[in-house]
Amino acid sequence: MSPSAVEPGTKLAERFRLEDRVHTSGGATLWKAIDEVLARPVAVHTFDPDFPRLNEVVTAARVASRLTDPRLTQVFDATEDDGHSYVVSEWVSGETLTDMIAAGPLEPERAAALVAEAAEALAHAHEANLGHLCLTPEHLVWTAGSTLKLLGLGVDAVLMDVTSEDPARTDTEGLGRLLYAGLTGHWPGEQDFGLPPAPMSDGHFCTPRQVTAGVPGYLDTIVCRAMLPEGKRGLTPFTTPAELAEALSSVPRPTPMPMPMPMTALPPVTASRSEGLDVTEPRRPGPRPPVQHPQHHRPRPAGGGIVSKVAMTVVVLLVMTAVGFGAWTLGRNIGNGGTPAVGETATPTPTVTVATREVKPQSVSGFDPLGDGEERAELALNAVDGKPSTDWHSESYGSADFGRLKQGVGLLLDMGQSVPVKQMTVDFGAKSVGGTVEVRVGDSSDLGVLSVAHKFTDTVGKKTFNADSPQKGRYVLIWFTRLPDFPTYQGMFRGSVVDVKVLAVK
Repeated sequence: MSPSAVEPGTKLAERFRLEDRVHTSGGATLWKAIDEVLARPVAVHTFDPDFPRLNEVVTAARVASRLTDPRLTQVFDATEDDGHSYVVSEWVSGETLTDMIAAGPLEPERAAALVAEAAEALAHAHEANLGHLCLTPEHLVWTAGSTLKLLGLGVDAVLMDVTSEDPARTDTEGLGRLLYAGLTGHWPGEQDFGLPPAPMSDGHFCTPRQVTAGVPGYLDTIVCRAMLPEGKRGLTPFTTPAELAEALSSVPRPTPMPMPMPMTALPPVTASRSEGLDVTEPRRPGPRPPVQHPQHHRPRPAGGGIVSKVAMTVVVLLVMTAVGFGAWTLGRNIGNGGTPAVGETATPTPTVTVATREVKPQSVSGFDPLGDGEERAELALNAVDGKPSTDWHSESYGSADFGRLKQGVGLLLDMGQSVPVKQMTVDFGAKSVGGTVEVRVGDSSDLGVLSVAHKFTDTVGKKTFNADSPQKGRYVLIWFTRLPDFPTYQGMFRGSVVDVKVLAVK
């Protein structure tokens, strides 16, 4: 089939009807087509008769077609014939990583989860001796069906004439770059792919934590081991996607995000060289429906009405007896203490009031002694700025027990000097339900030294505690021992503090 014969409307194998030419480069053309047998869109590659690597691309496509990992784009057909060579694969609709980070970096856990999925999929591909070799942000897609897809496996490398002496190491570095981009919004490579270039320091790319505040230390280390081992001395590089997938195995996986209502105007279409890709508007998480617990009704036993009346009569008699006894006791006490004369007023028992003053913390920090030492430190001041529109919140976890990664996280207030804490009010916000928090006070920021002054068993709205005996200390810790019981952000769990007020004895 000559290039002139390949036009919109051409039908291949009597079923794949070419509709729109998406991309042409180096003698290969990507089309959006319709599989008329199954009535679904597909991506079709056609090739010029003189395309130099036709055998290689068809062979790679056939190897990819035997892989069953759902995160890899499925290849349906690959045919090499004089004038009729083509590759048919899945048409993918969704957001590329470029789309997702156009407005800024992703939440660290979500970026890590997306790359973890891609790393696991590539580990399976390498078991079949098939590598990707040219990973870019356009190859990582969050689909319209709320799943991850990795485009271009095997085929794109042949189309772009990319080879590697160590395919596993090349793909591991590529995955590290994808994670870097997700964490920072910058691309650490020669081409920019529509993203700002990663900043440099001493001839090396800056680490994610140097570019974006709030990147957890363990993710910074994983990126460095994948692509920047020279950035941190003494690190052992990852050499395979399987090693990187294992390092990210404890990260909570991405959860479905609500899709927007269909829009009349469609955005521009971009695509991988090997698969089609529809780009949708970025999705934003919507409000979660209230959780409804089923009500269990027990059947009434026969004769329940008579039994209830008898029981009610007994209860009324007991209450009347108790009220009469209480009145007799009260009258006796008044008689013994003297009855006020007519026109006189009884003097009430004086109440001792402890004078207090509000104490502003000298500094506030996220507290993660069981992890990397800090927890969203860049948000800490939001908890003491007095604004209901800002908050400090923890990292996002896959479950209320911190994804079983640690025992707790918190917010540490340094009061500047030791103060007798009498009262404390914490506004946890209105979104959370459940969760447990300990308020700890002491003169050391060591978790084991701080004493528990109070426990909140529900972290929703404003909570206040008054200490019977003021506890003295320089540090006040709001320590989450369990996160709220329902996800509060994109299906993930995290604790939050909107505002904190500490009162001390004058």
